[in-house]
Amino acid sequence: MKLISYLELGKEQIGLVINDQVYNLKLAASVKSALKIPETMKDFLKAGQHVISVATEIDELIKTGMMGTKSTDLDKVNVLAPITRPPSVRDAYAFRQHVASARRNRGVDMIPEFDEYPIFYFTNHKSIIGPGDVECMPDHFEKLDFELEWACVIGKKGINISAENATDYIAGYTIMNDLSARRLQMEEMKLNLGPAKGKDFATSIGPYLVTADELAEYAMTPKEGHVGTRFKLDMKCWVNGKQVSQGNTSDMDWTFEEIIERASYGTHLYPGDVIGSGTVGTGCFLELNGTGLLNDKSFTPQWLQENDVVDMEVTGLGKLSNTIKRFDSDMSILSKKKKSLVNN
Repeated sequence: MKLISYLELGKEQIGLVINDQVYNLKLAASVKSALKIPETMKDFLKAGQHVISVATEIDELIKTGMMGTKSTDLDKVNVLAPITRPPSVRDAYAFRQHVASARRNRGVDMIPEFDEYPIFYFTNHKSIIGPGDVECMPDHFEKLDFELEWACVIGKKGINISAENATDYIAGYTIMNDLSARRLQMEEMKLNLGPAKGKDFATSIGPYLVTADELAEYAMTPKEGHVGTRFKLDMKCWVNGKQVSQGNTSDMDWTFEEIIERASYGTHLYPGDVIGSGTVGTGCFLELNGTGLLNDKSFTPQWLQENDVVDMEVTGLGKLSNTIKRFDSDMSILSKKKKSLVNN
């Protein structure tokens, strides 16, 4: 299935997307079954497999022409993030190429622990947005960056989930843009904690939540020594119509299943939790600028500016489009930094 969350008459709804048509899932289910479909994606996932099975059946009936129901053109729908209020958002560090390039550009060796276990950080689950405008404060424009990623969404509650069993806990996949204010990020991480204020203002996901069966033709075995499913999906990013990044999900070293294993150790994961892949190689200006300067000292770095349009596309997952907007404010945490005290 290809699912979206969208606004209809001021209320959040779940839609099935088939051939660029949106079918209201709750309405379609009322024709097929007495089962009541929740209106939000998080509640839909929490409702369990029996509800998801009904949705899957409806999706197949519409696709095969065995069921007719009202639909709306996709481009006429106000699309939200597929999970508008996730219980949590973790972002991993799973692409070796990105990690190695970023470290090389800083003049440091590849960290060997990358190959020992997957890592992630928590970002602000209340700042999740979907397609559309991204409001940024003035300080965010100090080296504002995109990050080309994809993410899995957890479909059921679990704790201490083994990588071998973790596929059953994945409800589907979506595109993620981990927006980053690099000056804030780099300053605070000098203290070996974070990222925090460099990340927590906005993370964009969407437009769809796509179930694994839709991606079956792209499935492949994981890299040697790893457990889980790998998909061969092209990943691309454009800024103002100019392509700036290209990678592939198959370059991901740690699988989502392995990341889930670590994330669920000693704590529960919940339906609707979002787990990002981390940045694909070449998937952000920080990496691209570093490589450019390493190869050419006269290279001019690029960062996101007001009114820039960022388009991300992943095979099978659609296109996620965001426009950078400035939220004017006199508030600046960069200007509030206290000067270091030097003992005489």
